[in-house]
Amino acid sequence: MVQNRRLILIKKYSILRLFFSSTLALVIAFFLKACSPTSAKEKSVLVWDNSFPVIGSQSSPRTIDINKDGVLDIVMGAGKNEFQKSDMGIIALDGKTGALLWKQEAADQVYGSATFSDITGDKVKDVFIGGRSPQFKAIDGSSGRLLWEYKYEQYKNHPIMRYARFNFNNSVLVPDQNNDGIEDLLTINGGNAYAQPYSTKDRFPGVLMLLDSKTGNLIAADTMPDGKESYITPLCFTKPGSEGLFIVFGTGGETIDGNLYIATITQLLAKQLSGSKVVASEKGHGFIAPPTLADITGDGYLDIIAISHGSKAIAIDGKDDQVLWTKSFPGTECSNSFAVGNFTDDNIPDFFTFISKGQWPNSTGTRQIMLNGMNGNIEYSDSIGCTGFSSPVIYDLDGDGRDEAIMSVNNFDCSVGFASRSPTVIENRLIAIDFTKASVQILDQSPGYKNIFSTPWIGDLDHDNYLDIIYCQYYHHSDLLSFLGMKIKRVDTSVKIKNEVLWGSYLGSESNGVFRRKHENN
Repeated sequence: MVQNRRLILIKKYSILRLFFSSTLALVIAFFLKACSPTSAKEKSVLVWDNSFPVIGSQSSPRTIDINKDGVLDIVMGAGKNEFQKSDMGIIALDGKTGALLWKQEAADQVYGSATFSDITGDKVKDVFIGGRSPQFKAIDGSSGRLLWEYKYEQYKNHPIMRYARFNFNNSVLVPDQNNDGIEDLLTINGGNAYAQPYSTKDRFPGVLMLLDSKTGNLIAADTMPDGKESYITPLCFTKPGSEGLFIVFGTGGETIDGNLYIATITQLLAKQLSGSKVVASEKGHGFIAPPTLADITGDGYLDIIAISHGSKAIAIDGKDDQVLWTKSFPGTECSNSFAVGNFTDDNIPDFFTFISKGQWPNSTGTRQIMLNGMNGNIEYSDSIGCTGFSSPVIYDLDGDGRDEAIMSVNNFDCSVGFASRSPTVIENRLIAIDFTKASVQILDQSPGYKNIFSTPWIGDLDHDNYLDIIYCQYYHHSDLLSFLGMKIKRVDTSVKIKNEVLWGSYLGSESNGVFRRKHENN
């Protein structure tokens, strides 16, 4: 009976989809044409949307050219509800048509976003992606064939890796560490879905590890210096005048104390993360959202800008690891990463995200905040929609020299919180925020849909020098966190790309958490 009800709902939403898809292009065209009055392209176009029943996603879309047709294709994690197996755990879509190119099964939800590197030598980048249970896979980008996957069984007696049996977070590429000529992978495994909030029982240390991207073999691993769990994506960076590689990572959870650390690849290789430097700490909360790396002092060093789950934002000087500024938001929590752009008039990178009012899972709303990169001052604040965990993407849509933010928001009765299964009336919106005018424009609004986790992608899919948008929406019935089906959309806008898109996906256009203009390359 439940399955029949789901099928009826899917048919119902399919009818709604036809209507809203037909009006979507008109809505986006109106706004984006207004933003770009001198553009040669007359209007924005909904190129395609593709719907998938039953499955959903907590992943964010990323792009590579799989079929070598000159148009970037879309790869993302997916799956059924938590702890359920799916034959569509990772999917690849044709960027030109939206058609499914390949799929890869998964034992549980694949919520990570893809990392790309060609390890097969066929000139098509291969896919590295992870999720729950634990899962971490390398997939042939051309065919979707499994190249290798993480097997916990081989490590269950390992003194360090025996803890790596939980969730894999996003990975980042690091320079070749085992002299095979191919970049390797840095990632963290941590968390325990069965641990109770506020309890220290059944908590295990997260494991930071280096994997050989070619084979999946372990190069190095060590547990978190404080023995705490970790949900964060580690970032890797360099410093001017230094040949070493540095890592920033964090520990703790929604209700567990945590720290933000800086270490080196050398320390990881020597299993000496105990010597990592604490640059920030939080009581009652940890660091879940990945930090952002950007030069806000103008000295050529990448500074670290982070926000704890307790909504304490902090900027750390990349040269001497000293605190530059902090800003706290009492009564809120944050699992959302900062997006970076030029929002003020000083040409110093600024930071935008949204935080949740109240306590998980009874969050009662959301607040958008934009901080001045120079001093951490709040330059913009609003309260739009209810709690969600996708992140914004950034571009100068109207060509005025200041960036706008594009983000997904959900509208329902925020007072019910995430613990309730009652918010039956819900609408997902894709919006653009103009910080100069303090204005909000709705790009798309779709009743009956939600988006809790997926960050949009913006960039130039087909190399025509106009901005394209890829974003995901999910069928909604009663439970905010359950999956009933999803659709993925491609919109070609009338915004002329005049400057490089630097923050066009989750963790930036390079998927490494680094914001760096071309002239800032070390």
